[in-house]
Parts: sequence; C-alpha cells; structure tokens
Amino acid sequence: MKLTTTAADEPTERESPHRPCTAFAGARRIGSGDLSEVALKAKQVIDSGGLEPVLIFDDISGQVIDVDYRGAQPQPEPEPPRRPGRPKLGVVAREVTLLPRHWDWLNSQPGGASVALRKLVEEARRVHAAKDRVRAAQEAAYRFMSALAGNEPGFEEALRALFAGKREGFEERIGAWPVDVRDHARKLATGAFPAEAGTP
Repeated sequence: MKLTTTAADEPTERESPHRPCTAFAGARRIGSGDLSEVALKAKQVIDSGGLEPVLIFDDISGQVIDVDYRGAQPQPEPEPPRRPGRPKLGVVAREVTLLPRHWDWLNSQPGGASVALRKLVEEARRVHAAKDRVRAAQEAAYRFMSALAGNEPGFEEALRALFAGKREGFEERIGAWPVDVRDHARKLATGAFPAEAGTP
C-alpha cells in the first residue's frame, strides 16, 4: 500500500507505517494506532461494502492520509537518491535564498554560514516553542474539523474559539457533535490554547 499525505499546501511525501493515526467511517471512529494497522482496518471496512466515506487522519498534523488499498501488503519503495549533506548525521543540504548582506554577516560568524544558521534556528525554536505548540495544535484540529465537521452546528464558531484560544467556547460549540468526532477534535486541540502551551 502506498501512503501519502494529501495536504494541498505541502508536497506529497511517503508516510512512515508507524506514524500514529486515526480512521473514521463517516463520523464513526474505526481505529487508532500505527498507520499500517489502521490502514488494514480501514480496508476491511471498505471491503465490507459500507457506504460511509473512510478517511485516515494523521494524529500529529490532522492531515488526511491517502492510502492505495490495491496491494495487500506494503510494497518496498526504491532507495531515494543520495542528497548532498551528511545524512548519517542528520544534516541535509537545501537551498536558502538571502540578500548579499545576509550572506556577508553569516560568513563572518564563527564556524561560517551553516553553523550560524543552525544556532539561529535553535534559538528561534527555543524562544518560540510555546507559540509553535499552540499553532501546531490549532492547525491540526482545524484540518480534521474541516474534513469531518464542516456541516456540524457551531462549526464556524468553534473555529473562531479555537484560534482565539478560548477553550470554554470551543468545548461549548463542539458539545453537540457526534461523539467520536467531538472527542478527536478535542484531542487534536490539546495544547491549542495559550494557557496549555507548556503542557507536555
């Protein structure tokens, strides 16, 4: 089976078979766990002839995962071409576009441009970690809600509460939704409210 994300704003990429995810048949949750296991459960539901659409969601990003069910077993993928950098150390080369004065400054730093950029990124990650967690949770909940709850009562109001960081308003608006949809939206929204940003 080929497993790919379908987010329009991000390039398609292969998903790890161990990535946590949750599958729904309509508004009913049919499985959670590793992608490889959940995909098999989803295939069983599809093969049973159910009329409800079956969707699998990434539990981290909230994105829909597209699964090709034609193969009974995952097919081995060809080895990706070697990329510049030091992949064994986790270092990968990618293009960065900067103005000449930015390159001049980076090259003047101890260790050169690469070391300086890594330090800047790590510092930004440390400073903005709480805000990044809030934003990631908000976006994950938004993607899931848009896919399964767009026609539910209070959908627009729930989104406004989500992005305004108002937990009570969010909980109130999703309260009447189908239980599985409501509970999964609540799970993905964990950490979406500023007061919870530091919660593990």
